[in-house]
Amino acid sequence: MDRGLKMTGQRRVIARVLSEASDHPDVEELYRRATSLDGRISIATVYRTVRLLEERGILERRDFGGGRARYEPTGQGHHYHLIDIDTGKVLEFQDSEHDRLMRAVAERLGFELVSLRLELFGRRAAGPRARPARRAGASAAAPVAPLTAAGPRER
Repeated sequence: MDRGLKMTGQRRVIARVLSEASDHPDVEELYRRATSLDGRISIATVYRTVRLLEERGILERRDFGGGRARYEPTGQGHHYHLIDIDTGKVLEFQDSEHDRLMRAVAERLGFELVSLRLELFGRRAAGPRARPARRAGASAAAPVAPLTAAGPRER
C-alpha cells in the first residue's frame, strides 16, 4: 500500500486499519481505530495520511451523505453502493444488467464509457415485500436486482 510513500510506523497503523476495514470509515472512525492500536497517533496525522493516500490513488473518497467523507481502498473491484439513509450502512453490490444498460446509454449518446459510478440512497421497505433487516455479518437474503454470485455485502 505504500506506492512511493515514506511509511512511518503511524502511517502503517492507519494503512492497516484501512485495509482491514469492512466498512467505509470516515476520518474520525479511522482515528478511533488507529489510536486503539497506537495511542500516539493524532487526528492531524490521520487527516494528512488519508489525504496522501487519496492523492496517490491508494484510497478513494466517497460521499454517502451525512456531511462526512468516507473512504475505501482502491482496487476493491467494480461495485456499486446502496446507502441506507436511516442507519448510514452501505450495501455493496454488483449488477451486470446495470452495467449493460449504462454502456448502451453511453453508446446511444455517442460516448465510450470509461468509468461508471452508482450510489443509491434509500431506506428499508415496510410491509409484506420488505426484506428483514439482517445482523452484521449475516448472509444476505436473495436480492431483488440481479447480482453477482458473491451477492451484496454490507460495509
